[in-house]
Amino acid sequence: MIQTIGMTSGIVMSFFNIPLIIRIVRRRSSEDISLVWVVGAWICVMGMVPQSLQSPDPVLLTFGIVNGLFFTGVSVSVLFFHPAIRKIFRRGD
Repeated sequence: MIQTIGMTSGIVMSFFNIPLIIRIVRRRSSEDISLVWVVGAWICVMGMVPQSLQSPDPVLLTFGIVNGLFFTGVSVSVLFFHPAIRKIFRRGD
């Protein structure tokens, strides 16, 4: 039962990234989100994925995969809609 609760929590926690992605896309801006934070957090999440893939613990394995996917979605959204990044790739200036 503890393992089931842990696995369910790991999966559900990752789904809380969806409202942030939706908010960024609707506003078409991620100006209020720190680029240092999102890149640093994404690097750390990706650094943990290989260990979770090798783990015999199904909770860690599931959490690593689902969190890696959803936080990558957050990172892509933030980078795509961040004014500082858009300014770098602006055409015609």
